[in-house]
Amino acid sequence: MKGHNVGYIRVSSLAQNTYRQLADVELDITFTDKQSGKDTNRPELQRCLAHLRAGDVLHVHSIDRLARDLKDLQTILENLTGKGVTVQFHKENLTFSADKLKPMQTLMLQMLGAFAEFERTLINERQREGLAAAKARGVRLGAPQKLNDQQIAELKARAAGSEDKSKLAKEFGISRPTLYKLIAQ
Repeated sequence: MKGHNVGYIRVSSLAQNTYRQLADVELDITFTDKQSGKDTNRPELQRCLAHLRAGDVLHVHSIDRLARDLKDLQTILENLTGKGVTVQFHKENLTFSADKLKPMQTLMLQMLGAFAEFERTLINERQREGLAAAKARGVRLGAPQKLNDQQIAELKARAAGSEDKSKLAKEFGISRPTLYKLIAQ
């Protein structure tokens, strides 16, 4: 019995385009996540894994689209090939199935998976360094301040006058935790 051609597509953010991934592959169904590949807690990945049956072929653009963690990658592949699913990575031109496991392919998978994990670690490190450098330059991080100094002074005065905090927060368009934070400053 011929299985289905199933596609899994992942980009790291909502703004990124998924079109280039698997555009030339004829698929019966596609699962698409728009979030980080740092772990396997992705809704569409979980739906995809639950959907796959023996005889199906899972098509993935590249190894790093499926997982950015070598252990996760190996676990996913072992589980899928163990239940008779073939996994094809198009960019790397690697195919994995229980009946055709080749030592060289396994080595390539492990090397490329390790590079994907290493790349993710470097991205996180550069991000932390960039945030630290911005803070050192005095750049204010986070969302822009909702209230100006005059509004904050008015808010503090009215809160000190025992006005209802919930009503004040609503009137100024801020949350109660933000209100208490501003009062404490």
